[in-house]
Amino acid sequence: MESVRSDATAPQGDSALTVKILVAGGFGVGKTTLVSAVSEIRPLRTEEALTEKSIGIDDTSAVSQKTTTTVAMDFGRITLPNGLVLFVFGTPGQDRFWFMWDELAKGALGAVVLVDTRRLADCFPSVDYFERRNVPFIIGVNNFEGSGRHTPEQVRDALDLSADIPVINCDVRDRESAKKVLITLVEHIMRTMSRRDPNALTH
Repeated sequence: MESVRSDATAPQGDSALTVKILVAGGFGVGKTTLVSAVSEIRPLRTEEALTEKSIGIDDTSAVSQKTTTTVAMDFGRITLPNGLVLFVFGTPGQDRFWFMWDELAKGALGAVVLVDTRRLADCFPSVDYFERRNVPFIIGVNNFEGSGRHTPEQVRDALDLSADIPVINCDVRDRESAKKVLITLVEHIMRTMSRRDPNALTH
């Protein structure tokens, strides 16, 4: 899965650059929905039905209509207007599937952490994961019904994020809104790479 960059000498008409990114966050926050909304191919899903065995393990109190859960990953692909191809991997949200994260994160240049403000603490492990590994990430605040509206500054303060990490409101069911989240991430990755190595984007 370590498909980060394609050959720079690819023939005209082929993508000159592909980037692997992750979509992370808590259980039921909209990761599968975002991947499905933006993917230009039929997305790969590894969803299983929630059963009685998940009672007491998966908290569905805020997502009572949710009947399935991702047990491995979601995968989709989108080509941006500048020709950049994103390979988008959605991560499983529950703690018991976290053993897969390190494998999924190999080769990823950045991540979107989706947030449901009704369950803000659910995103803390994802934020901590990417901060510890120095992986650029942004926050996508998914606007659920009944969640109220919070400014990006309020969410940033609640998560104790540095000022350079973008926080963006979104509706991941809407393709254009979800696409804007990914574009914001790519721009953040480019700024971060430029700060770390001013020549990184010219190689």
